[in-house]
Amino acid sequence: MKIAILTGPESAAGYRLAGLEVALAKDPDEAQEVLKRLVESEDYALIIVNERLVPDPYQVVKRQMRKRDLPVLLAAPPHRAAVTSSGEAAEAYMRKIIKETMGYEIKL
Repeated sequence: MKIAILTGPESAAGYRLAGLEVALAKDPDEAQEVLKRLVESEDYALIIVNERLVPDPYQVVKRQMRKRDLPVLLAAPPHRAAVTSSGEAAEAYMRKIIKETMGYEIKL
């Protein structure tokens, strides 16, 4: 299972440098459609969503998530640390928000 991040083009490079799979969306409507496709694919254990694009990702895919444990959906605030020339800073930021949200650290 993989980890994906759904974000806008402004922060995609930092996440790619951290080794994450990036799904791009330019606006909230496109982001909702991309999120639905990611959930339907059943390839992801964690989908992190830029909360400026989709503030409550679970509400968008509520029907698809019935009787499913995965993927875990995480709405993450946009942050300057994610837009970086150093993949290490982006990875550290992702670890921090995942740990704060889920309560434990995962290896990326």
